[in-house]
Amino acid sequence: MASPTPAKIQETFERGVALSLHLWPALSLAVQNNWGGSDSADKRDWFAGAIVDLFPDVSKFTPAQLQAQITATSSLTTAPSATQILPSQAQEEPDQEEVETVLLQVMLDEFEVNVDDDSAYEVAESVIKVRNECLRGKFDEVDALTKRFEAKKGKKVVIAQAEDQDNETDWDTDEDGDEEDVDMDEAPALVNAPAPKKEKEEPEVDEDGFQKVTRKKR
Repeated sequence: MASPTPAKIQETFERGVALSLHLWPALSLAVQNNWGGSDSADKRDWFAGAIVDLFPDVSKFTPAQLQAQITATSSLTTAPSATQILPSQAQEEPDQEEVETVLLQVMLDEFEVNVDDDSAYEVAESVIKVRNECLRGKFDEVDALTKRFEAKKGKKVVIAQAEDQDNETDWDTDEDGDEEDVDMDEAPALVNAPAPKKEKEEPEVDEDGFQKVTRKKR
């Protein structure tokens, strides 16, 4: 059986990242409740693209470059704490901790959710596993994620315990199928969505009709 092309490897990796995010209960709950604004679903697509962009795009790699990249990821797996010397043709790959950090930061910045459980660690672990397998032409993990996604259709993520002021939550899935999570009808495709835009605030006008000048919150 012929090895998959670099373009196929990149395409499958992107799909695996999108599936990993769609299967993250914390993110699904934020999208369902529009915690990231009315464009929360679009933000999730952008989010997937942002995670993919942490990794080198291998779609146009030569066989030699691809093999160097595989060697680089192998060294990261076997000795993550050591100083890495990459093959000359390899590009730097993020590790699981870096991916987890971005996941947590985007959830806080864009969806105002402070994820205080281990779910971000698990999503980052899934992304790294998808990456390592795809580079080697193995798509078993992406296939498994696809099956999980299809089985999740019709299930809504619900808050299992009372939500506190910081949106620190525990989540579960509701299997009665009354409501569906957004975009659960078919497997997600990575969309090159633009960065989410902040909603423009209406100018505040005083009783004399003059516009007040306010400092922008950071």
